[in-house]
This record gives sequence, C-alpha cells and structure tokens, in this order.
Amino acid sequence: MKKFWENNKKIIKFVFLVFLVWTTIVNLLDLVSTFTFISRRGDFNYAEKVILNPPFFWKRANFDGIHYLDIARKGYGVNQWGFFPLYPKIIKGLTPNFAGRDLLAGLFVSHLSLFLLLFIFYKLILLDFDHKIAQRTLLFLMFFPTSFFFGFVYTESLVLLFILGSFYAARKGNWLMAGILGALAANTRLIGIFLFPALIYEWWQQKKISNFKFQISNLFIFLVPLGLLSYMRFLKINFQDPLIFIRSGGKIVLLYQVFFRYLKMILTTKFDPLYFTVWLEFLAVAGFILLLIKSYLIKIRMSYLVFSVLTLLIPTLIGTFSSLPRYVLVLFPCFICLGMVKSAKARVIIQAIFILSAIFSVLLFFNGNWVA
Repeated sequence: MKKFWENNKKIIKFVFLVFLVWTTIVNLLDLVSTFTFISRRGDFNYAEKVILNPPFFWKRANFDGIHYLDIARKGYGVNQWGFFPLYPKIIKGLTPNFAGRDLLAGLFVSHLSLFLLLFIFYKLILLDFDHKIAQRTLLFLMFFPTSFFFGFVYTESLVLLFILGSFYAARKGNWLMAGILGALAANTRLIGIFLFPALIYEWWQQKKISNFKFQISNLFIFLVPLGLLSYMRFLKINFQDPLIFIRSGGKIVLLYQVFFRYLKMILTTKFDPLYFTVWLEFLAVAGFILLLIKSYLIKIRMSYLVFSVLTLLIPTLIGTFSSLPRYVLVLFPCFICLGMVKSAKARVIIQAIFILSAIFSVLLFFNGNWVA
C-alpha cells in the first residue's frame, strides 16, 4: 500500500482536489437552484418513491434516475428494458448498508465510480502523454456542461470506469481483466459492447507493433459480449424477446437527416429551456464529430476511436440527438484531444464556455427541466 501511494500520490492528490472542488460546486448550485431566474417544472415528481431518502438529494434521481431505483426495488416494469441491469443490481445490494435509503446507495456508487475513473483515466493518459495533458484532460471532462450526471443516479460514472479500466488493462496486456471489465460495461450500458471491436483492434495493433504470438489469454476479449448476452437471456426468459430494449427505437434515420431536423428546430423553437437543450444536443454531436476527426489526425490511439465513433453514431440512428450531450461524456479521446490544445488562450476560452454552460445546465436540471 505504501509503495502504491508513493508511486501514485501526485495523481491521487490531483484527482482528490478536482473531485472535491467539483462536488462542492454541484452542492452549492443545488442550494441556490430555487433562487434563480430559471422556471421550475413543478416539484420532484416521484416523492412517494424516494420518501425514505433525504429530500435534499431527491432531484439527483430525476428522469432516468428514478427508473434505476424502481428496478432496484421491484425489478423491470413496462418500458424499462432500456435501463441495463448492473447499476440497479449494485444499488439493491448496497441499500441495506444505507438503512434502506436506495437513493443514497446510488449516489455512493456514482461518486465512488467517479473518483476511481478519474484515477484510471489519469493513468491511461500517462501511457502516451505527460502529466500536464492528463490534468488538462480531467479538467475539461469534469467541467463539461453535462458532467453533473457523473454524481447523480445515472450510469455515466460506472460505465466510464469500466470502459477506461478495460482499455487500461488491455494496454498493460492483462486481457482477462480487460474482458471482465468490458463485460461489466456491456451489462451496464449497451455502449459497452463497442469495447469488443475496439479491444480486438487494440490486440491487433499491439501484435503488429511487437509481433507477439497469439496466446490463449487473448481469447478473454470474447468475455465482453457476455455482459450483453446475459441481459438478453434474462429478457428472453422473462419477456420472451431478447431484443426488446432496442425494438422500440423505430425506423433507422441517417445522420444528415437528423442534422436537418435539428436545424429546423433551432429556427422554429421559441426561446425557453427547451431551446437551450436543442442547441446543446446539436452542438454536442457536431462538436464531438469534429473532435473525433481531430483526434484521428493527431493520432490518438485508434482503438479508442473505434469505440468512440460507434458510441457516438449508433444512437443517432433513431432520429434524434436526445441524451447525446450526456452520452458524449464517455468519448474520452475527445477530452484528451482538448487536453492537447497548445494555446493557453484557447484552453481558457473553451473551459469558460464549458463552465458557464455547466452551471446553467445543472440549474436547469435541479429545477426539473430536461437537459440530456
């Protein structure tokens, strides 16, 4: 333990400071959220479902969050199949330790996952870059407009922890751990399955560089799909349809059609919180497409980009960018790309835009408005 601390104390101190500042800011914004100019969309709509939990935290389980708590308590109900099972299972397992307060259990999981993912992300970046880029990257991630979801009853922090851990293990040649963490990611969110082609590419890239021979341990990559397959088996047994979680998405819509749809909304939607959300969704997709292109040009590791391209583009096929400002939080190569920006002035401008948008976004969410 002492050796671990000596080797990682610089990273741990920085991560703890960022985590502490971020958590403090979110809590302060929660305290002042009712005194802002932002209109409230009614009170928290699910009070009867979180009555055992401290009221101060109720809003952190709004929208998707309440579904995870519902699944943790009662199992799957109608139209809840899109919420993958691992996160609510962990909440259910930890709830007795919080005297039945499942919301607190969910917040504990999210915050612990956030701290760990920041540490792993820092270590992953150091495999290719220096401490300065690692620190800048983490700051861009933590002050991104929708980063507040990392600390709420949402899966963002848990799934990103598994994703980063899987890549880090693969980079270190620990394919068993990479496969296990990949399977956990695929059991937490559908995007976890995109680790499968990404890790295959990573294996091929390492083989090409070092010319090492194929080993049985490389087959552990095939553990990744088991996370999704186990959920599909559960759906087949209980709902007679292993693909029920994607069948409700409707017909496939091409990306350019979605962009045209959003341009029309931007020109016709009245100025209110929804207008901000439309812009946020549009700019998130457009901006991260550009960042992925830039990441490719500056030669950020290709396996990271394989995962990220699939994660960004597949959700757009349902014809909307809804929730994508939240989904892009897992596109970690894009944040590395931002961390590599050389101009200090450009970094300050980008970070200022992020912070102002983040403050407005979290205030919207605390007041019952849909953000992502």
